Amino acid sequence: MEVELDELLEQVDGHHFWLTYLSDAIRPGSRIGMHLAIFAEPFLSMVLSGEKTIESRFSRNRCAPYGEIDDGDIILLKEVAGPICGLVLARRIWSYDLSSEPIDRIRHRFGPGIRADDEFWSSRADALYATLIELDAPASTEPVSCDKRDRRGWVSLRSRQMAFNFT
Repeated sequence: MEVELDELLEQVDGHHFWLTYLSDAIRPGSRIGMHLAIFAEPFLSMVLSGEKTIESRFSRNRCAPYGEIDDGDIILLKEVAGPICGLVLARRIWSYDLSSEPIDRIRHRFGPGIRADDEFWSSRADALYATLIELDAPASTEPVSCDKRDRRGWVSLRSRQMAFNFT
């Protein structure tokens, strides 16, 4: 998968924090992780507006972002079947094995920030793992191309454990 990081840097040129942070992240040897998260509406707009402050990813398997995202990582925001249209900082991470942490406790603690309805929570009742991410500094960008073609909802482009290899 290829992400046009030079194009993304151009898009954040007027945003001092993101220009500095993203520039640091893409330099060789950086320890800042980078991830691509796929969002459907209305959640994408809610993240970009700052209304949704906690992103949640539930799964039956230990898959990204579980165990791969760290505080301070960058999350590129991609529309379902669309381009990258923003980015957000992962401020704080919580990972749960749901065999020992009841999902109702997670809902009670994080529900307001997740901004999900009863149907959302019901559909995750059989999940075994959860990753919760406190979001900070959301920024919209003009569309940036990304050639992702698979069905994964989350891709760790570079976790802190992986080598960095972008075009």
